[in-house]
Amino acid sequence: MHAGLKITAFAAALAATFGTAYGVGQGVGPVTEDETPARHDAHTEGGESGHSGHESPPPGGLQISENGYTLDLRTPRLAAGRTADLRFAIRGEDGRAVTAFRREHDKELHLIVASRDLNTYRHLHPTRAADGTWRIPVSLPRAGGYRVFADFTPEKKGAENLTLGADLAVSGTYAPRNLPAPDTTATTEGYEVKLGGALRPGAARELKLTVSRNGRPVTDLQPYLGAYGHLVALRSGDLAYLHVHPGGEPGDGSTEPGPDISFTATAPSSGTYRLFLDFKHEGKVHTAAFTVRAGTAATEEEASGPAPGEVSEEASHESAGEHGH
Repeated sequence: MHAGLKITAFAAALAATFGTAYGVGQGVGPVTEDETPARHDAHTEGGESGHSGHESPPPGGLQISENGYTLDLRTPRLAAGRTADLRFAIRGEDGRAVTAFRREHDKELHLIVASRDLNTYRHLHPTRAADGTWRIPVSLPRAGGYRVFADFTPEKKGAENLTLGADLAVSGTYAPRNLPAPDTTATTEGYEVKLGGALRPGAARELKLTVSRNGRPVTDLQPYLGAYGHLVALRSGDLAYLHVHPGGEPGDGSTEPGPDISFTATAPSSGTYRLFLDFKHEGKVHTAAFTVRAGTAATEEEASGPAPGEVSEEASHESAGEHGH
């Protein structure tokens, strides 16, 4: 999966809360739930497109079909609190299930499941059968509307990375939650993650996330899906999926294993976004979640959001989540 606004390596309404991280099924990363308030190779790489007059590439996940490929979600409904297989296939123009994918960030396909209110988030890595059917056991804690995102690149000359989206209904008693207020600090399972930098519509900006535990910087992060961190963003209001590219990679001779993890991100529009950072330490993947706002080119992001290579000094707090690309 590309490391996820589509921010340099994340339709229907989103509006909500977020929460605690936990694992789901085999091959699943951490998960965030609503109890505690809380891509990577993006489909775009950072650049000051906003100043050049070029529109930033559209976010992914708003379409079920694109470039001749379709997300065929074979499990359109689940029951809240019950574990069941989520099954789907990627179909080509001929209607057949695609069976050849390019491996990106150690996986052929990355699957994100998020509730429309952003209280629940999952980053999953399903298993593909020989006939092209993918499946993964999943348990979603609350009833309501969800969006399923499949992030992949077909193994075909000239094929581009795609993120397709489909709606998922989870039955049960529905209780809406509010989106957590913007904050620059998130806590998850004993870790604190500080967010520096800001999103700016149409222009690349550096986001720096700093990981600490018990007041001490974490300097021995472990590679997770080919990077020290992965970031996915979802835009509140339409579930636009944005991916971010991490700066550097393990073993490149210059990228340190913490405490800082840098990404270059370009917001496609002003608005409110939910960011989900996945990182691995001591053999376990953790997710930190942030609510951020991207303003217009002349607002606070213009003044406080550092351009790529700059680092914002501001930092503060929030909750947990999950992903890997």
